[in-house]
Amino acid sequence: MSNFLELQSPAKLNLFLHIIGRRSDGYHLLQSVFQFIDWCDTIRLRLIPENTIRRIHPLPSVPVEQDLVVRAAQLLKDTYHVKLGVEIALDKNIPMGAGLGGGSSNAATVLIGLNHLWQLKLDLNTLCKLGLQLGADVPFFLFGQNAFVEGIGEKLQPIDLESQDFLVIFPGKSIATAGIFQNPQLTRNHAPITIDGLFASPLSYAGNPFGNDCESVALQICPEVKQALAWIEANLPGSAPRMSGSGSSVFAVLDRDQTPAALERNLQNLPSGWVGRIVRGLNKNPAYNLISSE
Repeated sequence: MSNFLELQSPAKLNLFLHIIGRRSDGYHLLQSVFQFIDWCDTIRLRLIPENTIRRIHPLPSVPVEQDLVVRAAQLLKDTYHVKLGVEIALDKNIPMGAGLGGGSSNAATVLIGLNHLWQLKLDLNTLCKLGLQLGADVPFFLFGQNAFVEGIGEKLQPIDLESQDFLVIFPGKSIATAGIFQNPQLTRNHAPITIDGLFASPLSYAGNPFGNDCESVALQICPEVKQALAWIEANLPGSAPRMSGSGSSVFAVLDRDQTPAALERNLQNLPSGWVGRIVRGLNKNPAYNLISSE
């Protein structure tokens, strides 16, 4: 059995996001489609003799008690009384506070990797229950497939999405998820849809009836979101860009007749602090085979 594992930890896009209610405990009920994209962090896990969790090069802006990779490892270790230690390294490429699910993906990737390295042989359902303790999006990354998502993020139905490329822009300003969901102006009564109704319209193209209920609030508290949407509209007229998750990243689908090379040149001239990428949608989490083999 190897004592080392390197895994890609992918981002996701919310192709739409509707808030359809709120539970008595304050958690919001949503409907969304989560799409994996090939914008990834890299996580390296190495077993060590010491019975401890060692974080290599922690993120300077994240206290260790809030670091999701450490919290994920500690949760697994404590729950199953693991006496082995691990060294965790994270190469961070996905912007934080961007609505791309980077932190949740990292937490899920650590659970997947340590389930394998520590030979716990936990099934997917057990891992998802653990993941939900870390964040509402974590079960999706454990589930490993593009999904129609309901509940607070734990109800997942696999769906097939056509292969397509996206333009994604992070406008250099993070948005706290709590700030969006606690805002009194957030729409919380969007009419529910069915999965059949979902596929009656294309999800990512101009003119479809699905949007992001968090976007109007984000536009009020983060002007950079409006600026990023305007940049895409100017460079991809008629593409109907929208925000992903609780922001602040925005995206648009690339039509097959659009030229990525021209867009790549324009992306070199983004405002200072912005990050833009052309990404490919993925069908599965890169660690899917490792997940399904347990």
